Amino acid sequence: MEVATLGGGCFWCTEAVYKRVKGVISVKPGYSGGHVPNPTYEDVCTDTTGHAEVVQITFDSSIISYREILEIFFEIHDPTTLNRQGNDVGTQYRSIILYHNEEQRKIAEEMIREVEKRIGKKVVTELKPFEVFYEAEDYHHDFYDKHKYNPYCRLVISPKVKKFMKLFPDKVKIHEG
Repeated sequence: MEVATLGGGCFWCTEAVYKRVKGVISVKPGYSGGHVPNPTYEDVCTDTTGHAEVVQITFDSSIISYREILEIFFEIHDPTTLNRQGNDVGTQYRSIILYHNEEQRKIAEEMIREVEKRIGKKVVTELKPFEVFYEAEDYHHDFYDKHKYNPYCRLVISPKVKKFMKLFPDKVKIHEG
């Protein structure tokens, strides 16, 4: 088993996508990358904790590689917008990769270069070593699956899930009806 910690905007979105990826064992929403211990969602929303909304993904690297995890990551969010994804604005929504070892760092650096070359824009994804993960409050877990008809879920999360399923059909473990 391997762990990836990624932030690509609202963690409801990234959790919803990675829960549908073959080889992913678990996905937990939470906070990381900042300086305040044990932050709450309300704390993170003040934009003073330094934390980003992230997901911690445990995956079976014999089924899906870290590189493939990042390929999905770079397709389901915009890594060129600083501190925002769509209408979600603030440092908590920044694009961030928190690497757990040197191999992950090297793969992430390589992927960032490849994405920049492919799209012709500067990638602003922050790359830093993983330090600590604070799991989000229970009501954030499985938000999309529990609230599919919520306007945010329908307008923001559903298109990301559908994009993942369209671009990576061989990686889908949960097919939506």
